[in-house]
Amino acid sequence: QVQLVESGGGLVQAGGSLRLSCAASGRTFSSYAMGWFRQAPGKERQFVAAISWSGTSTYYAASVKGRFTISRDNAKNTVYLQMNSLKPEDTAVYYCAATPRLGLATEVEEYDYWGQGTQVTVSS
Repeated sequence: QVQLVESGGGLVQAGGSLRLSCAASGRTFSSYAMGWFRQAPGKERQFVAAISWSGTSTYYAASVKGRFTISRDNAKNTVYLQMNSLKPEDTAVYYCAATPRLGLATEVEEYDYWGQGTQVTVSS
């Protein structure tokens, strides 16, 4: 079982940066592929980025590719989302998720464990 807690959200100006963190419990973190999703009010939860259990493979939604970077530090049981060149349309609650698989996962249904979310607001 995995417990996930996100942090690092906040209010930033357009063009600014934020770094989100997701801390996981347990000693099996390195065996899980991880992902970041976001959800704006009245909209469906949307895929943002994913990383394999080894950290050697990553994948990004087209809307964030080139601006966001997902990474993980298995020794610290933590996954990160570095967000640069933020836009107002990036405003959402951001969630991290975990799945006990080797490869990348990009669908909500593929993930078993979810954090509580952290709010990111980008002002114009």
